[in-house]
Amino acid sequence: MKKPFRIISLLTITTAGAILMSGCGGTATGSPAGNNGAEKQVTVYSADGLADWYGTTFAGFTKDTGIKVNVIEAGSGEVVSRAEKEKSNPQADLIITLPPFIQQAEANGLLQKNSADVAAIPPESKSANGMYVSVVNNYAAMIRNTAATDKPDSWQDLLDSKYQGKIQYSTPGQAGDGTAVLLLLQKLKGKDGALSYLKDLQKNNVGPSASTGKLGPKVSKGELSVANSDVQMALQSIKSDQSAFEVFFPKNDDGTRVTLALPYVMGLAAKAPHQDNAAKLMDYLLSKPVQETISSSALGLPVRSDVAPTDGNYTALEKTMDGVTVWQPVWNDVLSGLDADIKAYNAATGQ
Repeated sequence: MKKPFRIISLLTITTAGAILMSGCGGTATGSPAGNNGAEKQVTVYSADGLADWYGTTFAGFTKDTGIKVNVIEAGSGEVVSRAEKEKSNPQADLIITLPPFIQQAEANGLLQKNSADVAAIPPESKSANGMYVSVVNNYAAMIRNTAATDKPDSWQDLLDSKYQGKIQYSTPGQAGDGTAVLLLLQKLKGKDGALSYLKDLQKNNVGPSASTGKLGPKVSKGELSVANSDVQMALQSIKSDQSAFEVFFPKNDDGTRVTLALPYVMGLAAKAPHQDNAAKLMDYLLSKPVQETISSSALGLPVRSDVAPTDGNYTALEKTMDGVTVWQPVWNDVLSGLDADIKAYNAATGQ
C-alpha cells in the first residue's frame, strides 16, 4: 500500500500545533491562485523526512515574509508523479525530492530555471543550468532494531533464513531511498550481481513499500529486524521519537562499507502559481543562517561551503559516517538507464 500524502499547513508561527496532518490524499489548505505570488502563500511538494525541520524553518519564513507555507509530503517518486498528473493545472510552487527524481522532474518539464543565489553551493550540489539545487546533504543507510540479540552487519547476513519476513526496503523506482539500495548494490556487485542478490533477498523481504518513512516505526517496534533508510531521517527519528533502531552500513564481501550521497534537492516548479513566493523561499532555505540550523535541527548536513557546523548533532553525524566510503553517482547517467534498471529489477524480484 502506498503511503498517503501528508498535508502540512503552517497556519501560525508560534507552536508545533500549527502543523496539521491529514491521513489521506488531497490538496493543501487553500487554493493556489494563478497570480504569480500576489497571494501570500507557497505550496511545497516534498519527499518525506524533513517535517520537523520544516516546522520551525517555515515558521521563521512566515514570520519574516508573511507568506504561509503549505507542505505536501510523500515518497520521492510520488512527489514527482503527483506534479506530473497536475501538469496542465500546476498546484506545486516548489518541488523537493531525492535524486534521480529531481532529474526526472526536469526531464519531464516539471521545473523551470530558478534565480536562487547559489554562489556558495559547490558544483556537485547544483545543476549547471540552474534548474535545481541541493538544500540538505544526506546519505543512504540501513537501520536495525537495537533490541535484537543477533544483529546483521553485512549484505550477506541479510540473506540468512532467520530473517525471513523480517526485512523490508522501499521500492526502487518509487522511493528515493529504495532506488539508492538498487544503485548501491549495482556499484558493489555489478548490475547482474545486484539483481541476483535482490532475487535471493526476496525470501526474507516483506514486500514493496512506496515510501521509506513508514518502515522505521516497524523496525523500532521489532516487527522488522532491518529496513532501509537514510542518515538524516533515521537520526532525526532516533532523537525526536526515541526510535529503537540504529544506523548501519552493511559490509560488502571485501569488508568495506560504502554508501551513496542522497541529498534533498529543490527545484522551482514549472508554471508555479506563486513563483515569486517560491523564489523567496528558495533563497531563504539556502541562506547562511538557515543552513547553519540543518545539523542541529534536521540532523542533516548543510550544502553551503561556507558553513562549518560544530554542534553535537554534527559530531554524531561524523561518528555515524566514520569509516564509510561515500560514492557520488552521476545522476543524469542514472536517470538515462533507470527505466531499464527498474524493469530488470521487477523481472528479477517479481515485484
